Amino acid sequence: MFSFLKKLFKRYFMKSTDEKFKKVIDKNTFYFYNKEFEESYEGYVNSIKELLLNLKNEIELNGLKKEFFEKLIFEKENGLRALLALTGFSNENLKRITTLIRVVDDAELNRILLKDKWFKKENISDDGITEWSDSKITAMIKTEKYFRQGIVNLFFEGATIPFLAKTLPLFELKKLSISKLQYQIPDLIDTLIRYKEKGSYSGKKENNPETVIENILEEFKVTFERGDLSELITNAPDSKRTMDFIIPNKKNPLLIIESSYLVTTSSGQGDKSKTEISIDALLKQHYPKSKFIGFVDGIGWYVRKGDLKRMVSAYEDVFTFHEDELRRFKVLLKDTIK
Repeated sequence: MFSFLKKLFKRYFMKSTDEKFKKVIDKNTFYFYNKEFEESYEGYVNSIKELLLNLKNEIELNGLKKEFFEKLIFEKENGLRALLALTGFSNENLKRITTLIRVVDDAELNRILLKDKWFKKENISDDGITEWSDSKITAMIKTEKYFRQGIVNLFFEGATIPFLAKTLPLFELKKLSISKLQYQIPDLIDTLIRYKEKGSYSGKKENNPETVIENILEEFKVTFERGDLSELITNAPDSKRTMDFIIPNKKNPLLIIESSYLVTTSSGQGDKSKTEISIDALLKQHYPKSKFIGFVDGIGWYVRKGDLKRMVSAYEDVFTFHEDELRRFKVLLKDTIK
């Protein structure tokens, strides 16, 4: 009886691979969308478009004035989003800039952003400073007049601030152009291009800080390999990790380099620092003649100082991508080669 029921089940309920394959091909919907959500989101997009068109008309009638933009982000629910859309500046970048403003003490940056009028000294714990969320920034814009004015000043004058000019990538600095706020056609086209190319720009190998290390190694004609070290594969397969640079090779590693450049903060930074500490212990055990060093840089580490302390404790020495540090790395490289 059981055998009969099993055959019956297979016949009527079990589908062959070909049947299941055909089902997906024949009944494919190609793109999923929720009609109610689409209509709701289209309303959101239209509201931003209308805000920008109204702003354009006001500027054409009365000229470019900061108070128009302050009114936009203060009075309109999607005003800040509209300003970001006009300039091509992302929410994530605004959060990074806000963090930068809070942790850096630069006279001209402070003056233009009116920092002394809204900034309240924060209790920075051993773990660093907490990044403000989108909702926190929006709330500050609504409640803090001088913070709101400072944000508007950022978009009007940010590209003229020497500290930002040398800190921000040119791809992002160009978004802080006053001509974008004037709705000049070439600059609106520039915004469209930067929106379109952002992913490609971020993914380019040349935009990876590790390329700087590679170029220095090539300059000194130093050979290197990447990957897993054989002793760690054999003795610690669950703990080993892929190494960024092994100089001169995996068979005889004299210098092992790990690179960690972070522009965002995350809970994973704590795990990363613990991993590096365990790797350091393994290298000391299995490759006692090698040096384990790290390139650790970026605002993501700057504001997470607890994780940073743990991270740097794993390395025999640590470098950043600052020009002074790169020169110091070249000296270390020369000594290692010798």
